[in-house]
Amino acid sequence: MRAFWTVIHRWAGLTIALFLIVAGLTGAVTSWDHELDEWLNADIMDTPGHGPLQPPFALAQKVAAADPRVEVNYMTLGLEEGHAAAFMVRPLTDPATNKPFVLDYNTVYIDPVTAQITGTRDSTAISLSRRSLMPFLRHLHYSLHVPAFWGTDRWGYWLMGTVALVWLLDSMVAFYLTTPRRLRPRAQDEAPRHRDAASWWQRWKPSWVLRWAAGGYKLNFDLHRAGGLWVWPVIIVVAFTSFSLNLYREVFYPVMSLVSTTTPGPYETQVPAPYGTYITPAIGFEQAVEIAKKQAAQRGITAPIGGIYYGGNYSFYNVSFFDPADEFGAAGMGLSNLYVDGMNGSIIGQHKPWEGTAADVFVQLQFPLHSGRILGLPGRILMSCMGLMVAMLSVTGIVIWERKRRARRLQAKKPANFT
Repeated sequence: MRAFWTVIHRWAGLTIALFLIVAGLTGAVTSWDHELDEWLNADIMDTPGHGPLQPPFALAQKVAAADPRVEVNYMTLGLEEGHAAAFMVRPLTDPATNKPFVLDYNTVYIDPVTAQITGTRDSTAISLSRRSLMPFLRHLHYSLHVPAFWGTDRWGYWLMGTVALVWLLDSMVAFYLTTPRRLRPRAQDEAPRHRDAASWWQRWKPSWVLRWAAGGYKLNFDLHRAGGLWVWPVIIVVAFTSFSLNLYREVFYPVMSLVSTTTPGPYETQVPAPYGTYITPAIGFEQAVEIAKKQAAQRGITAPIGGIYYGGNYSFYNVSFFDPADEFGAAGMGLSNLYVDGMNGSIIGQHKPWEGTAADVFVQLQFPLHSGRILGLPGRILMSCMGLMVAMLSVTGIVIWERKRRARRLQAKKPANFT
């Protein structure tokens, strides 16, 4: 049985190794994506204006007026002096071609005091320029930038979600393979052993040890086996949350709803519009914001309103409430959200961190656990180190396979050398 699981571990690991190297290295960097992004792009994200803040809708009008080919689909509502407000835009339809205008940007940054546009960028660009580096790494981390085809842009998510599921199962196999073999019972006619057999733990202990002085293949093997054992609980958390976040709608949430009581929101109950189509809302951003503000007070949401988004693939506005200085929420649990129907203005759902059934809270915990934000700064440092560990475990696994493959080839050639 152990030989069977060894083969499973070998080929499952080799199949996903390159994906894990990419995910691990990018994850180590994107643990600090906001800080690095602001450092790289301080020229457009930091603003010189001092004084009263402009109304957010006046800024949105300025963005739209700067380019008649676009309309705003995300607005920053929680403005801060010294920090550019981000507005996302989508292309309008070109009447000459009846297709969307081709844009080289999807985000506009504007000084909230002077209403001067400080810069633009395309957060979906495949580029290593400082403008695009951090968004590029984020998308590479969870979707590999796999392009849309056959009517969906989810292929990259499905691929990486499947990789995560294989990784989760393979990690359990790997743990089993580190445990000591079962001792062979002594036959009745077999002479007694000179000393008692070592305990189960004594026989497992070498799996936890790094033989630093051994160097070469032995050290590589220990880094793979012992290194994986010491961080195994964290690997399970990262692998599981990678699976749950990437295959959330397709697998994770439906299974959670089968085994426990969940409170589905509009993202879970509505079917998105076909890829590339747009649902035009009957009410505008300003009306949706006013509705959300009134409802927030009635529903006990105390955080200030922070942003509003309308993607057009669903027929509702997502209105977020958060402090601009803490946009991930307490312990990384996310924001409070109200979902305003874009057709009639009714509230069709809400999301409040730490509220709902036990299953709801477990669902909310997936990103805080994956990012380490559940533990604050130490958690983010841990996950950044884990990204490097995952890459190291993948590389050492490949080295082990290659060394054994080379040894088998040399062994197969030996008889020919003596003929």
